[in-house]
Amino acid sequence: MLETNTVNKLILLYALDKMEVPLQEDVILDMITENNWLTYMDCKVALTDLIKNDMITNMATKGCNPRYAITSDSREGLKHYFVEIPSSVRDNIAEVVKLNKLKYRKKQDYFSDYFKNADGTYTVVLRIDSTSNSLMELKLVVQNRTKAKWLFKNWSDKASSLYEFILENLID
Repeated sequence: MLETNTVNKLILLYALDKMEVPLQEDVILDMITENNWLTYMDCKVALTDLIKNDMITNMATKGCNPRYAITSDSREGLKHYFVEIPSSVRDNIAEVVKLNKLKYRKKQDYFSDYFKNADGTYTVVLRIDSTSNSLMELKLVVQNRTKAKWLFKNWSDKASSLYEFILENLID
């Protein structure tokens, strides 16, 4: 039987393997903790250890937020030790990832924020990121906080179609 810290690392590696795409730290922590696979502190410790020991790697290019993925060596090791993860946890991870993969990707790929300007208007920053760079960034000035909050909240649902629309209209 493996020690708890080792099983925690295996759970984290298994979830990253199932996601099949590099993830930002906050998305990893949210995914792992909101599904009760690990506590926040256990996940943070396991993640730090895995990074330090080169078992997961930063796939983002310089200047972008780090995005972590399982290494090929870790994937190979996981093949031998995944049975140490309780089958109920493995099944739950597989199901949650299958149902929510797009949600987790949107969380990190579609960034939105807003702030109040000196003249009382609000600037809304909307961005689409990829692993290697920012694909698009919009800064919009709106008249009030209500409009800023609406843009902030709805960006992740509209980002993809808006990006396609802009590209199509600029290229034609």
